[in-house]
Amino acid sequence: MKGITLHFLQNKFAPNPRVLSIFTLIICLFITTIQPAIAGIDDDRYDGNIFVVYAGNGSLVPPAQTLEQTLAEHKPAILTFYVENSSDCKQYAIVVSQLQAFYGRAAEIIPINVDAIPPQKSYKPTEPGYYYSGEVPQVVVFDQSGKVVLNKKGQVPYEDIDDRLREVFDLLPRTESVRLKRRSFNELSSELAP
Repeated sequence: MKGITLHFLQNKFAPNPRVLSIFTLIICLFITTIQPAIAGIDDDRYDGNIFVVYAGNGSLVPPAQTLEQTLAEHKPAILTFYVENSSDCKQYAIVVSQLQAFYGRAAEIIPINVDAIPPQKSYKPTEPGYYYSGEVPQVVVFDQSGKVVLNKKGQVPYEDIDDRLREVFDLLPRTESVRLKRRSFNELSSELAP
């Protein structure tokens, strides 16, 4: 009886050769048709949020405020237009993140994915579409009164934007100011405190 039960169980749970071959065929087809997601900073392939992937800064998207809210609060704003599958925008994400490091508390940084701008015949001055010129990357800097003080397309150097923001915040020109040095948060202090 023991031999009959064991034989029955082996036959009941043995894989069906036909099902097994179909399953193997599906797995093989799946493996051979998958294209690897190969993307980098120098190509125009989509590979995710450019601010997270290339600038290490996931706090920029989504922006904390809209342009309309920022202008209503009379706060300076930095509007940046981008697309996530552009090598120029991927490289420029680093500059935008650098701007946030120095001006993130004093100005509102508003990255706008141009694919998310709703197509309309006209836009209000409080809408990002009003300022978009059709090319990326593009940066627009507003002062406290909502006046545009910089509107440039392409790889605008950090220094150009910094110069305008120094005027907005009434800071010394870069040539006359002390270079800020970031202190490491893991820095060991060897001073003895009383």
